[in-house]
Parts: sequence; structure tokens; C-alpha cells
Amino acid sequence: MTKRVVWGALFGALTVFATGCGDECVDQFDCRDKGTAPEGQTWSCNEDNKCELRTLTPAPEEDAGTETDAGTGTDAGTGTDAGTDVDAGTDAGTEVDAGTDAGAGMTVAKGGACTATTECMAGLFCEAATCQALHIAVTGTDGGTRAIVARFDTPGMTSLSDDAVASAYPRFGPGGTQVAFVQGDVTGATGELAVRAVPLAAGSPTVLTTGAGTRIRYMEWEPGNVIAWVRGSSGISTIPATGGTATQATATGTFPDFGPNGVDYAYSASGAGIQVSTGGAAPSPLAGSPTSGEQPHYNRVTSQLLFLANPDGKTVNFGAEVTPVLKLYSLPVTGGGAPQTLADATSAPVTGGTLESYIANPNWAPDGSWVAYVRAYYQLIGTAATLCGNVTATECGTTPGNVLFLQRVNTTTGAPEGAAVSFENEATLPSFSPDGQYLAYVKGGQLTVQQLDPVAGTKVGAAITHPKDTYTVLTSEGDDHRPRWQPR
Repeated sequence: MTKRVVWGALFGALTVFATGCGDECVDQFDCRDKGTAPEGQTWSCNEDNKCELRTLTPAPEEDAGTETDAGTGTDAGTGTDAGTDVDAGTDAGTEVDAGTDAGAGMTVAKGGACTATTECMAGLFCEAATCQALHIAVTGTDGGTRAIVARFDTPGMTSLSDDAVASAYPRFGPGGTQVAFVQGDVTGATGELAVRAVPLAAGSPTVLTTGAGTRIRYMEWEPGNVIAWVRGSSGISTIPATGGTATQATATGTFPDFGPNGVDYAYSASGAGIQVSTGGAAPSPLAGSPTSGEQPHYNRVTSQLLFLANPDGKTVNFGAEVTPVLKLYSLPVTGGGAPQTLADATSAPVTGGTLESYIANPNWAPDGSWVAYVRAYYQLIGTAATLCGNVTATECGTTPGNVLFLQRVNTTTGAPEGAAVSFENEATLPSFSPDGQYLAYVKGGQLTVQQLDPVAGTKVGAAITHPKDTYTVLTSEGDDHRPRWQPR
């Protein structure tokens, strides 16, 4: 299946790199290199983390990573509904800006008394008048798909839905006191968008709306004043957290992201690139950006927008899948200019071919001073590409399948400063804490949190790992499965 962007292939493949040294797989997506299974069977990851054939009787349980991903299908990018925009409801930009309070009055340790989160030390939230560890939300599986939350510093996770109810895509709201997620038919057209209070309390979640004939995916909320999601494969809808009628914000596009004021937003549309709406105006192309731009990300302080693009139109074939060779850029939201290249694709000769790489999973530090991303390495022999980390990728040598990097960025110009810092091998989906003091990522199907030096971009102390004894964290849908931090 050939598409402009094949996220199922790209991030399904990245889970291969996330397995442990002795593991062949974490979930069924790691087994895709086994090829097409015989009719009536599928490749599955067994309890020994090995790929095995399994008979489809009954059909396999729903899994979000196996169908066409939002943004992977044909998206005309022919404009948006100018009459409806994401600017609805109370402006979330009046709250304390996540990422701007780091170091300002953060003196109260965990368990200490507080009246506001700004009094609490890094990684903490003022909850019931005491400073408590921030929550992180991810999508995992325990045999069924689950939206789950955890205190970042304490191993162990809690499902947001009942045991018999599938759920996915948890997203915190502004202020950090609510979390939204999709429950029920999470891969189909009848899923429900639901909200629960944080910290979790007994009782059923409040259902705001349903898919109404389309799948709810690529959902985003904080810092937005409404919850936004992609309808199936293209087009963005929104709804206030208090409920009401869902509104079509755009007729096309995917990967929505909110600006720090909760009103501005950006998204990408196939063939049209990055689109931006400022102050409630109709979206328009990001000046100076290529039409191949996708996955825009705001930070909370600077005017720079982060995005991936494939301006050269280069693609690579992983079996039958065609994947773009993406690079990472920054560009001011207003004013245009030439994009700053933060991480380029690479190519180096090896015996019989080349060792190459592309960029995936970018994310800002809240203040825009760092960007985290994943560099995925693969060998190219003729036209056949094999991801490194796979046992058949013999020309890769000791090169890891993927490496999580940090790159320092000039907060005024958006240009890179100094060399990229190699942070962690075989890790993916990096996510900075709202105070910029910790980095969460997924490795070997496990949520991992590492304190970092925000000046040097290096590790501080030992990582905190949430074992996959109950839940294996999913990575198959890329940014949709990136860990989300509770905002401060």
C-alpha cells in the first residue's frame, strides 16, 4: 500500500527497536518483518516476546496500528471551513503557562503543603493542598487496548476505562485536573470521547460525544480551550470540555496542535503542508514552509513552530510500504523566512549499499530551548530497505535501530546550537515534562522517565522505568501514542 506518509509502517517498524536485547517483539507490530501471514492466520507476539503464527478464530482484537492512519491516505488539502474554527469557549491562555514557571518559587518538596503548583518543585503538582508527582498518560495493552495513567515517579499504571471497555489516546486538559480519552470502539466509527477528573475518583467518565460515523483519533487538548480530534483519516472537529455539539473546524488535515494561548492552532494537510490559524482567523499556509510539511508542534514560549518535511520527495521501501525520508525543521509562526534544519536525513556508504536515516517523533521542550527527536537507521541495498536492529540488517553493523537525540535550539532564531546530544538508544516517542526537567519516552514497551540537565541536555541520575508486567505501552501510531504529561 503506497501513501505519502505511511505511519503504520513507520511507527510499527519503530517498535522493533523498542524491544529488549533478548526480545524479538513487544507486540504484533514488531512482527511485520515476518512477511504476509498465510490466509486465516496472523503474526502475533507471544508471552516469550517471540513472533509466532496465530489462527484468526475469532478475528483478532481491534488494534489501532493496523489500519490506515490519519494523514496517510489521500488528503486533498483543498482548504478548510472558514466559518468554523477552534476558537470557542474560555481562553486557556490565561492560566499559568506550563514551562514558564520552572525555577520560579519551586521550593516545596513532594508531600509538602502548597496552595499553588508554582510552589512545588520540578515534576510536582499541587493536589489537595500537597505537592504530588505529575501524572503521565499513555496508551497500552494488557490483552485489550487501554488508556492508562501513572505517577511519573512511581511504577504502576491505572486504566481510565473499566476492564471490559477498550480505551485509548488519553489527553490532559488545561490546568491538569481533567483527562480526556476515547473509549469503546477505539478503532471504529462508534467510539466515545470521554472525560474524567484528575486525580481519579470512583464513578463513570462523562461522555462528551461519539465518532458519529467516523473514528476519533489524533486527539489533542491542553493547552487548547477545546478538545480537537481528527475525523477518521482527514478533517478536524472540536468540542468544549463541558460538552455540547461537536464543531467541524477543518474539512481536511490531520495532526492538530494548539498554540500556547489555547486559541491558535496548526495542522498538516496532504499536498498543502502546514496550515496555521492565528487569533481565530481562517487557517492559511505557514509562510516559507514546504508543501510536504507535517506534524507541527508549538512550544509554550517562542514563536518557532517545529515540523517534519520531505522537500526532496525521497521515499524508501520497507517491503510493500513506501515511507518518506523525513527531516526536521523549525520556522517562525509569523514572518516566514527559510526553515531552519534541525536534523537532516543521512546517507553513508557500506558494503553493497548505504546506511541511511530519517527523522521521526519530534517534540519541543516547553520553553523551546531543546527539541527531542528519534533518528531511525536503515540499510539500503539496491531498492530494498531493512531497518537496523532487525537481525537481517547485516550492513548496519553495531548501529542501533533508532537513537533518541536532543538538539539545543536558539530560542530567537530557531537555529540549532551545537551538536545533537545522543540521549538513549532503542527509545522512541520523547516527551518533555511541563517544567522541562524530565524526559519521558518508550523503550522495550515500557514507559521510562529520565531526569535531565536542562542546560547540557544530559542525564541526571537513574531512569524511572514502569515495568510492562501489566501493561505494554503502544508506539504503533506514532505521535498519537506519545506520552502526555499532566500540565502544571
